[in-house]
Amino acid sequence: MKISASYWMFEGGLEATLPVADAMAQAKTLGFDAIELCIGSQGALTHETTQAQCGQIVAKAEELGIEIAGVASGESWGSSPSDDDPAVRARIIDFTKKALQVAQWLGTDAYLFVPGAVDVFFLENSPVVPYDVCYERAKDAVSQLAPTAQKLGVTLAIENVWNKFLLSPLEMRDFIDSFRSKAVGAYFDVGNVLLTGYPDQWIRILGKRIARVHVKDFKKSVGTAEGFVDLLAGDVDFEAVKAALGEIGYDGYVTAEMLPYQPGRPEKTAAAMKKIFK
Repeated sequence: MKISASYWMFEGGLEATLPVADAMAQAKTLGFDAIELCIGSQGALTHETTQAQCGQIVAKAEELGIEIAGVASGESWGSSPSDDDPAVRARIIDFTKKALQVAQWLGTDAYLFVPGAVDVFFLENSPVVPYDVCYERAKDAVSQLAPTAQKLGVTLAIENVWNKFLLSPLEMRDFIDSFRSKAVGAYFDVGNVLLTGYPDQWIRILGKRIARVHVKDFKKSVGTAEGFVDLLAGDVDFEAVKAALGEIGYDGYVTAEMLPYQPGRPEKTAAAMKKIFK
């Protein structure tokens, strides 16, 4: 497997002020094989980034000797595909179609997508969407996006996140399979399931549907977002995770998504990733 760093884990990454070239250089210096770039409606990389600009990013990555593991986006949190407002739902569909094109121009074949949320725990006054309504709106969103993903050769990779939605590996599996499209898959996050499940079980159940893997660690005794800790400081059984990934034949990118930036955290993360996966 190839170890990758999320753009968001570097200083200025979450704010999208860090130049992409600088992030790639930092990841390379730390010994990562690849970097996962992150796209938003504003910042260093957006849905309006041109093919020529993407070409410059690809050329710089080749010059540095680092690969682009995939593209992630948090745009669905603020403009949810399950929002009550049809205009908001239409806006995220338009954004995502353009972002999928950017991902292809960057030479990658995986785009992280959050298809909806029953609630958003970190946004104050976020409305609660009934689970069944969220499910139908999420299905509608993915159905609209799958043809574009298929045409571009980019997997729309649905991540398990703290959105109170798709809460079991069986439901995630069946949701993905319902589209009957090879362009719809999973972006599996190891740390995000630890509060309610076992990462190795999710991996075996999702199997070949897994397009990419996020790596985090979590302390179950904390039980809140404060429980996310540095790699090897939490309760994730990484040996079980590696064994399960081996069983399903996964040999792709494993991306450290360690948020937010803290001084020294990228260096500690790089060392831990090498210890775990190399």
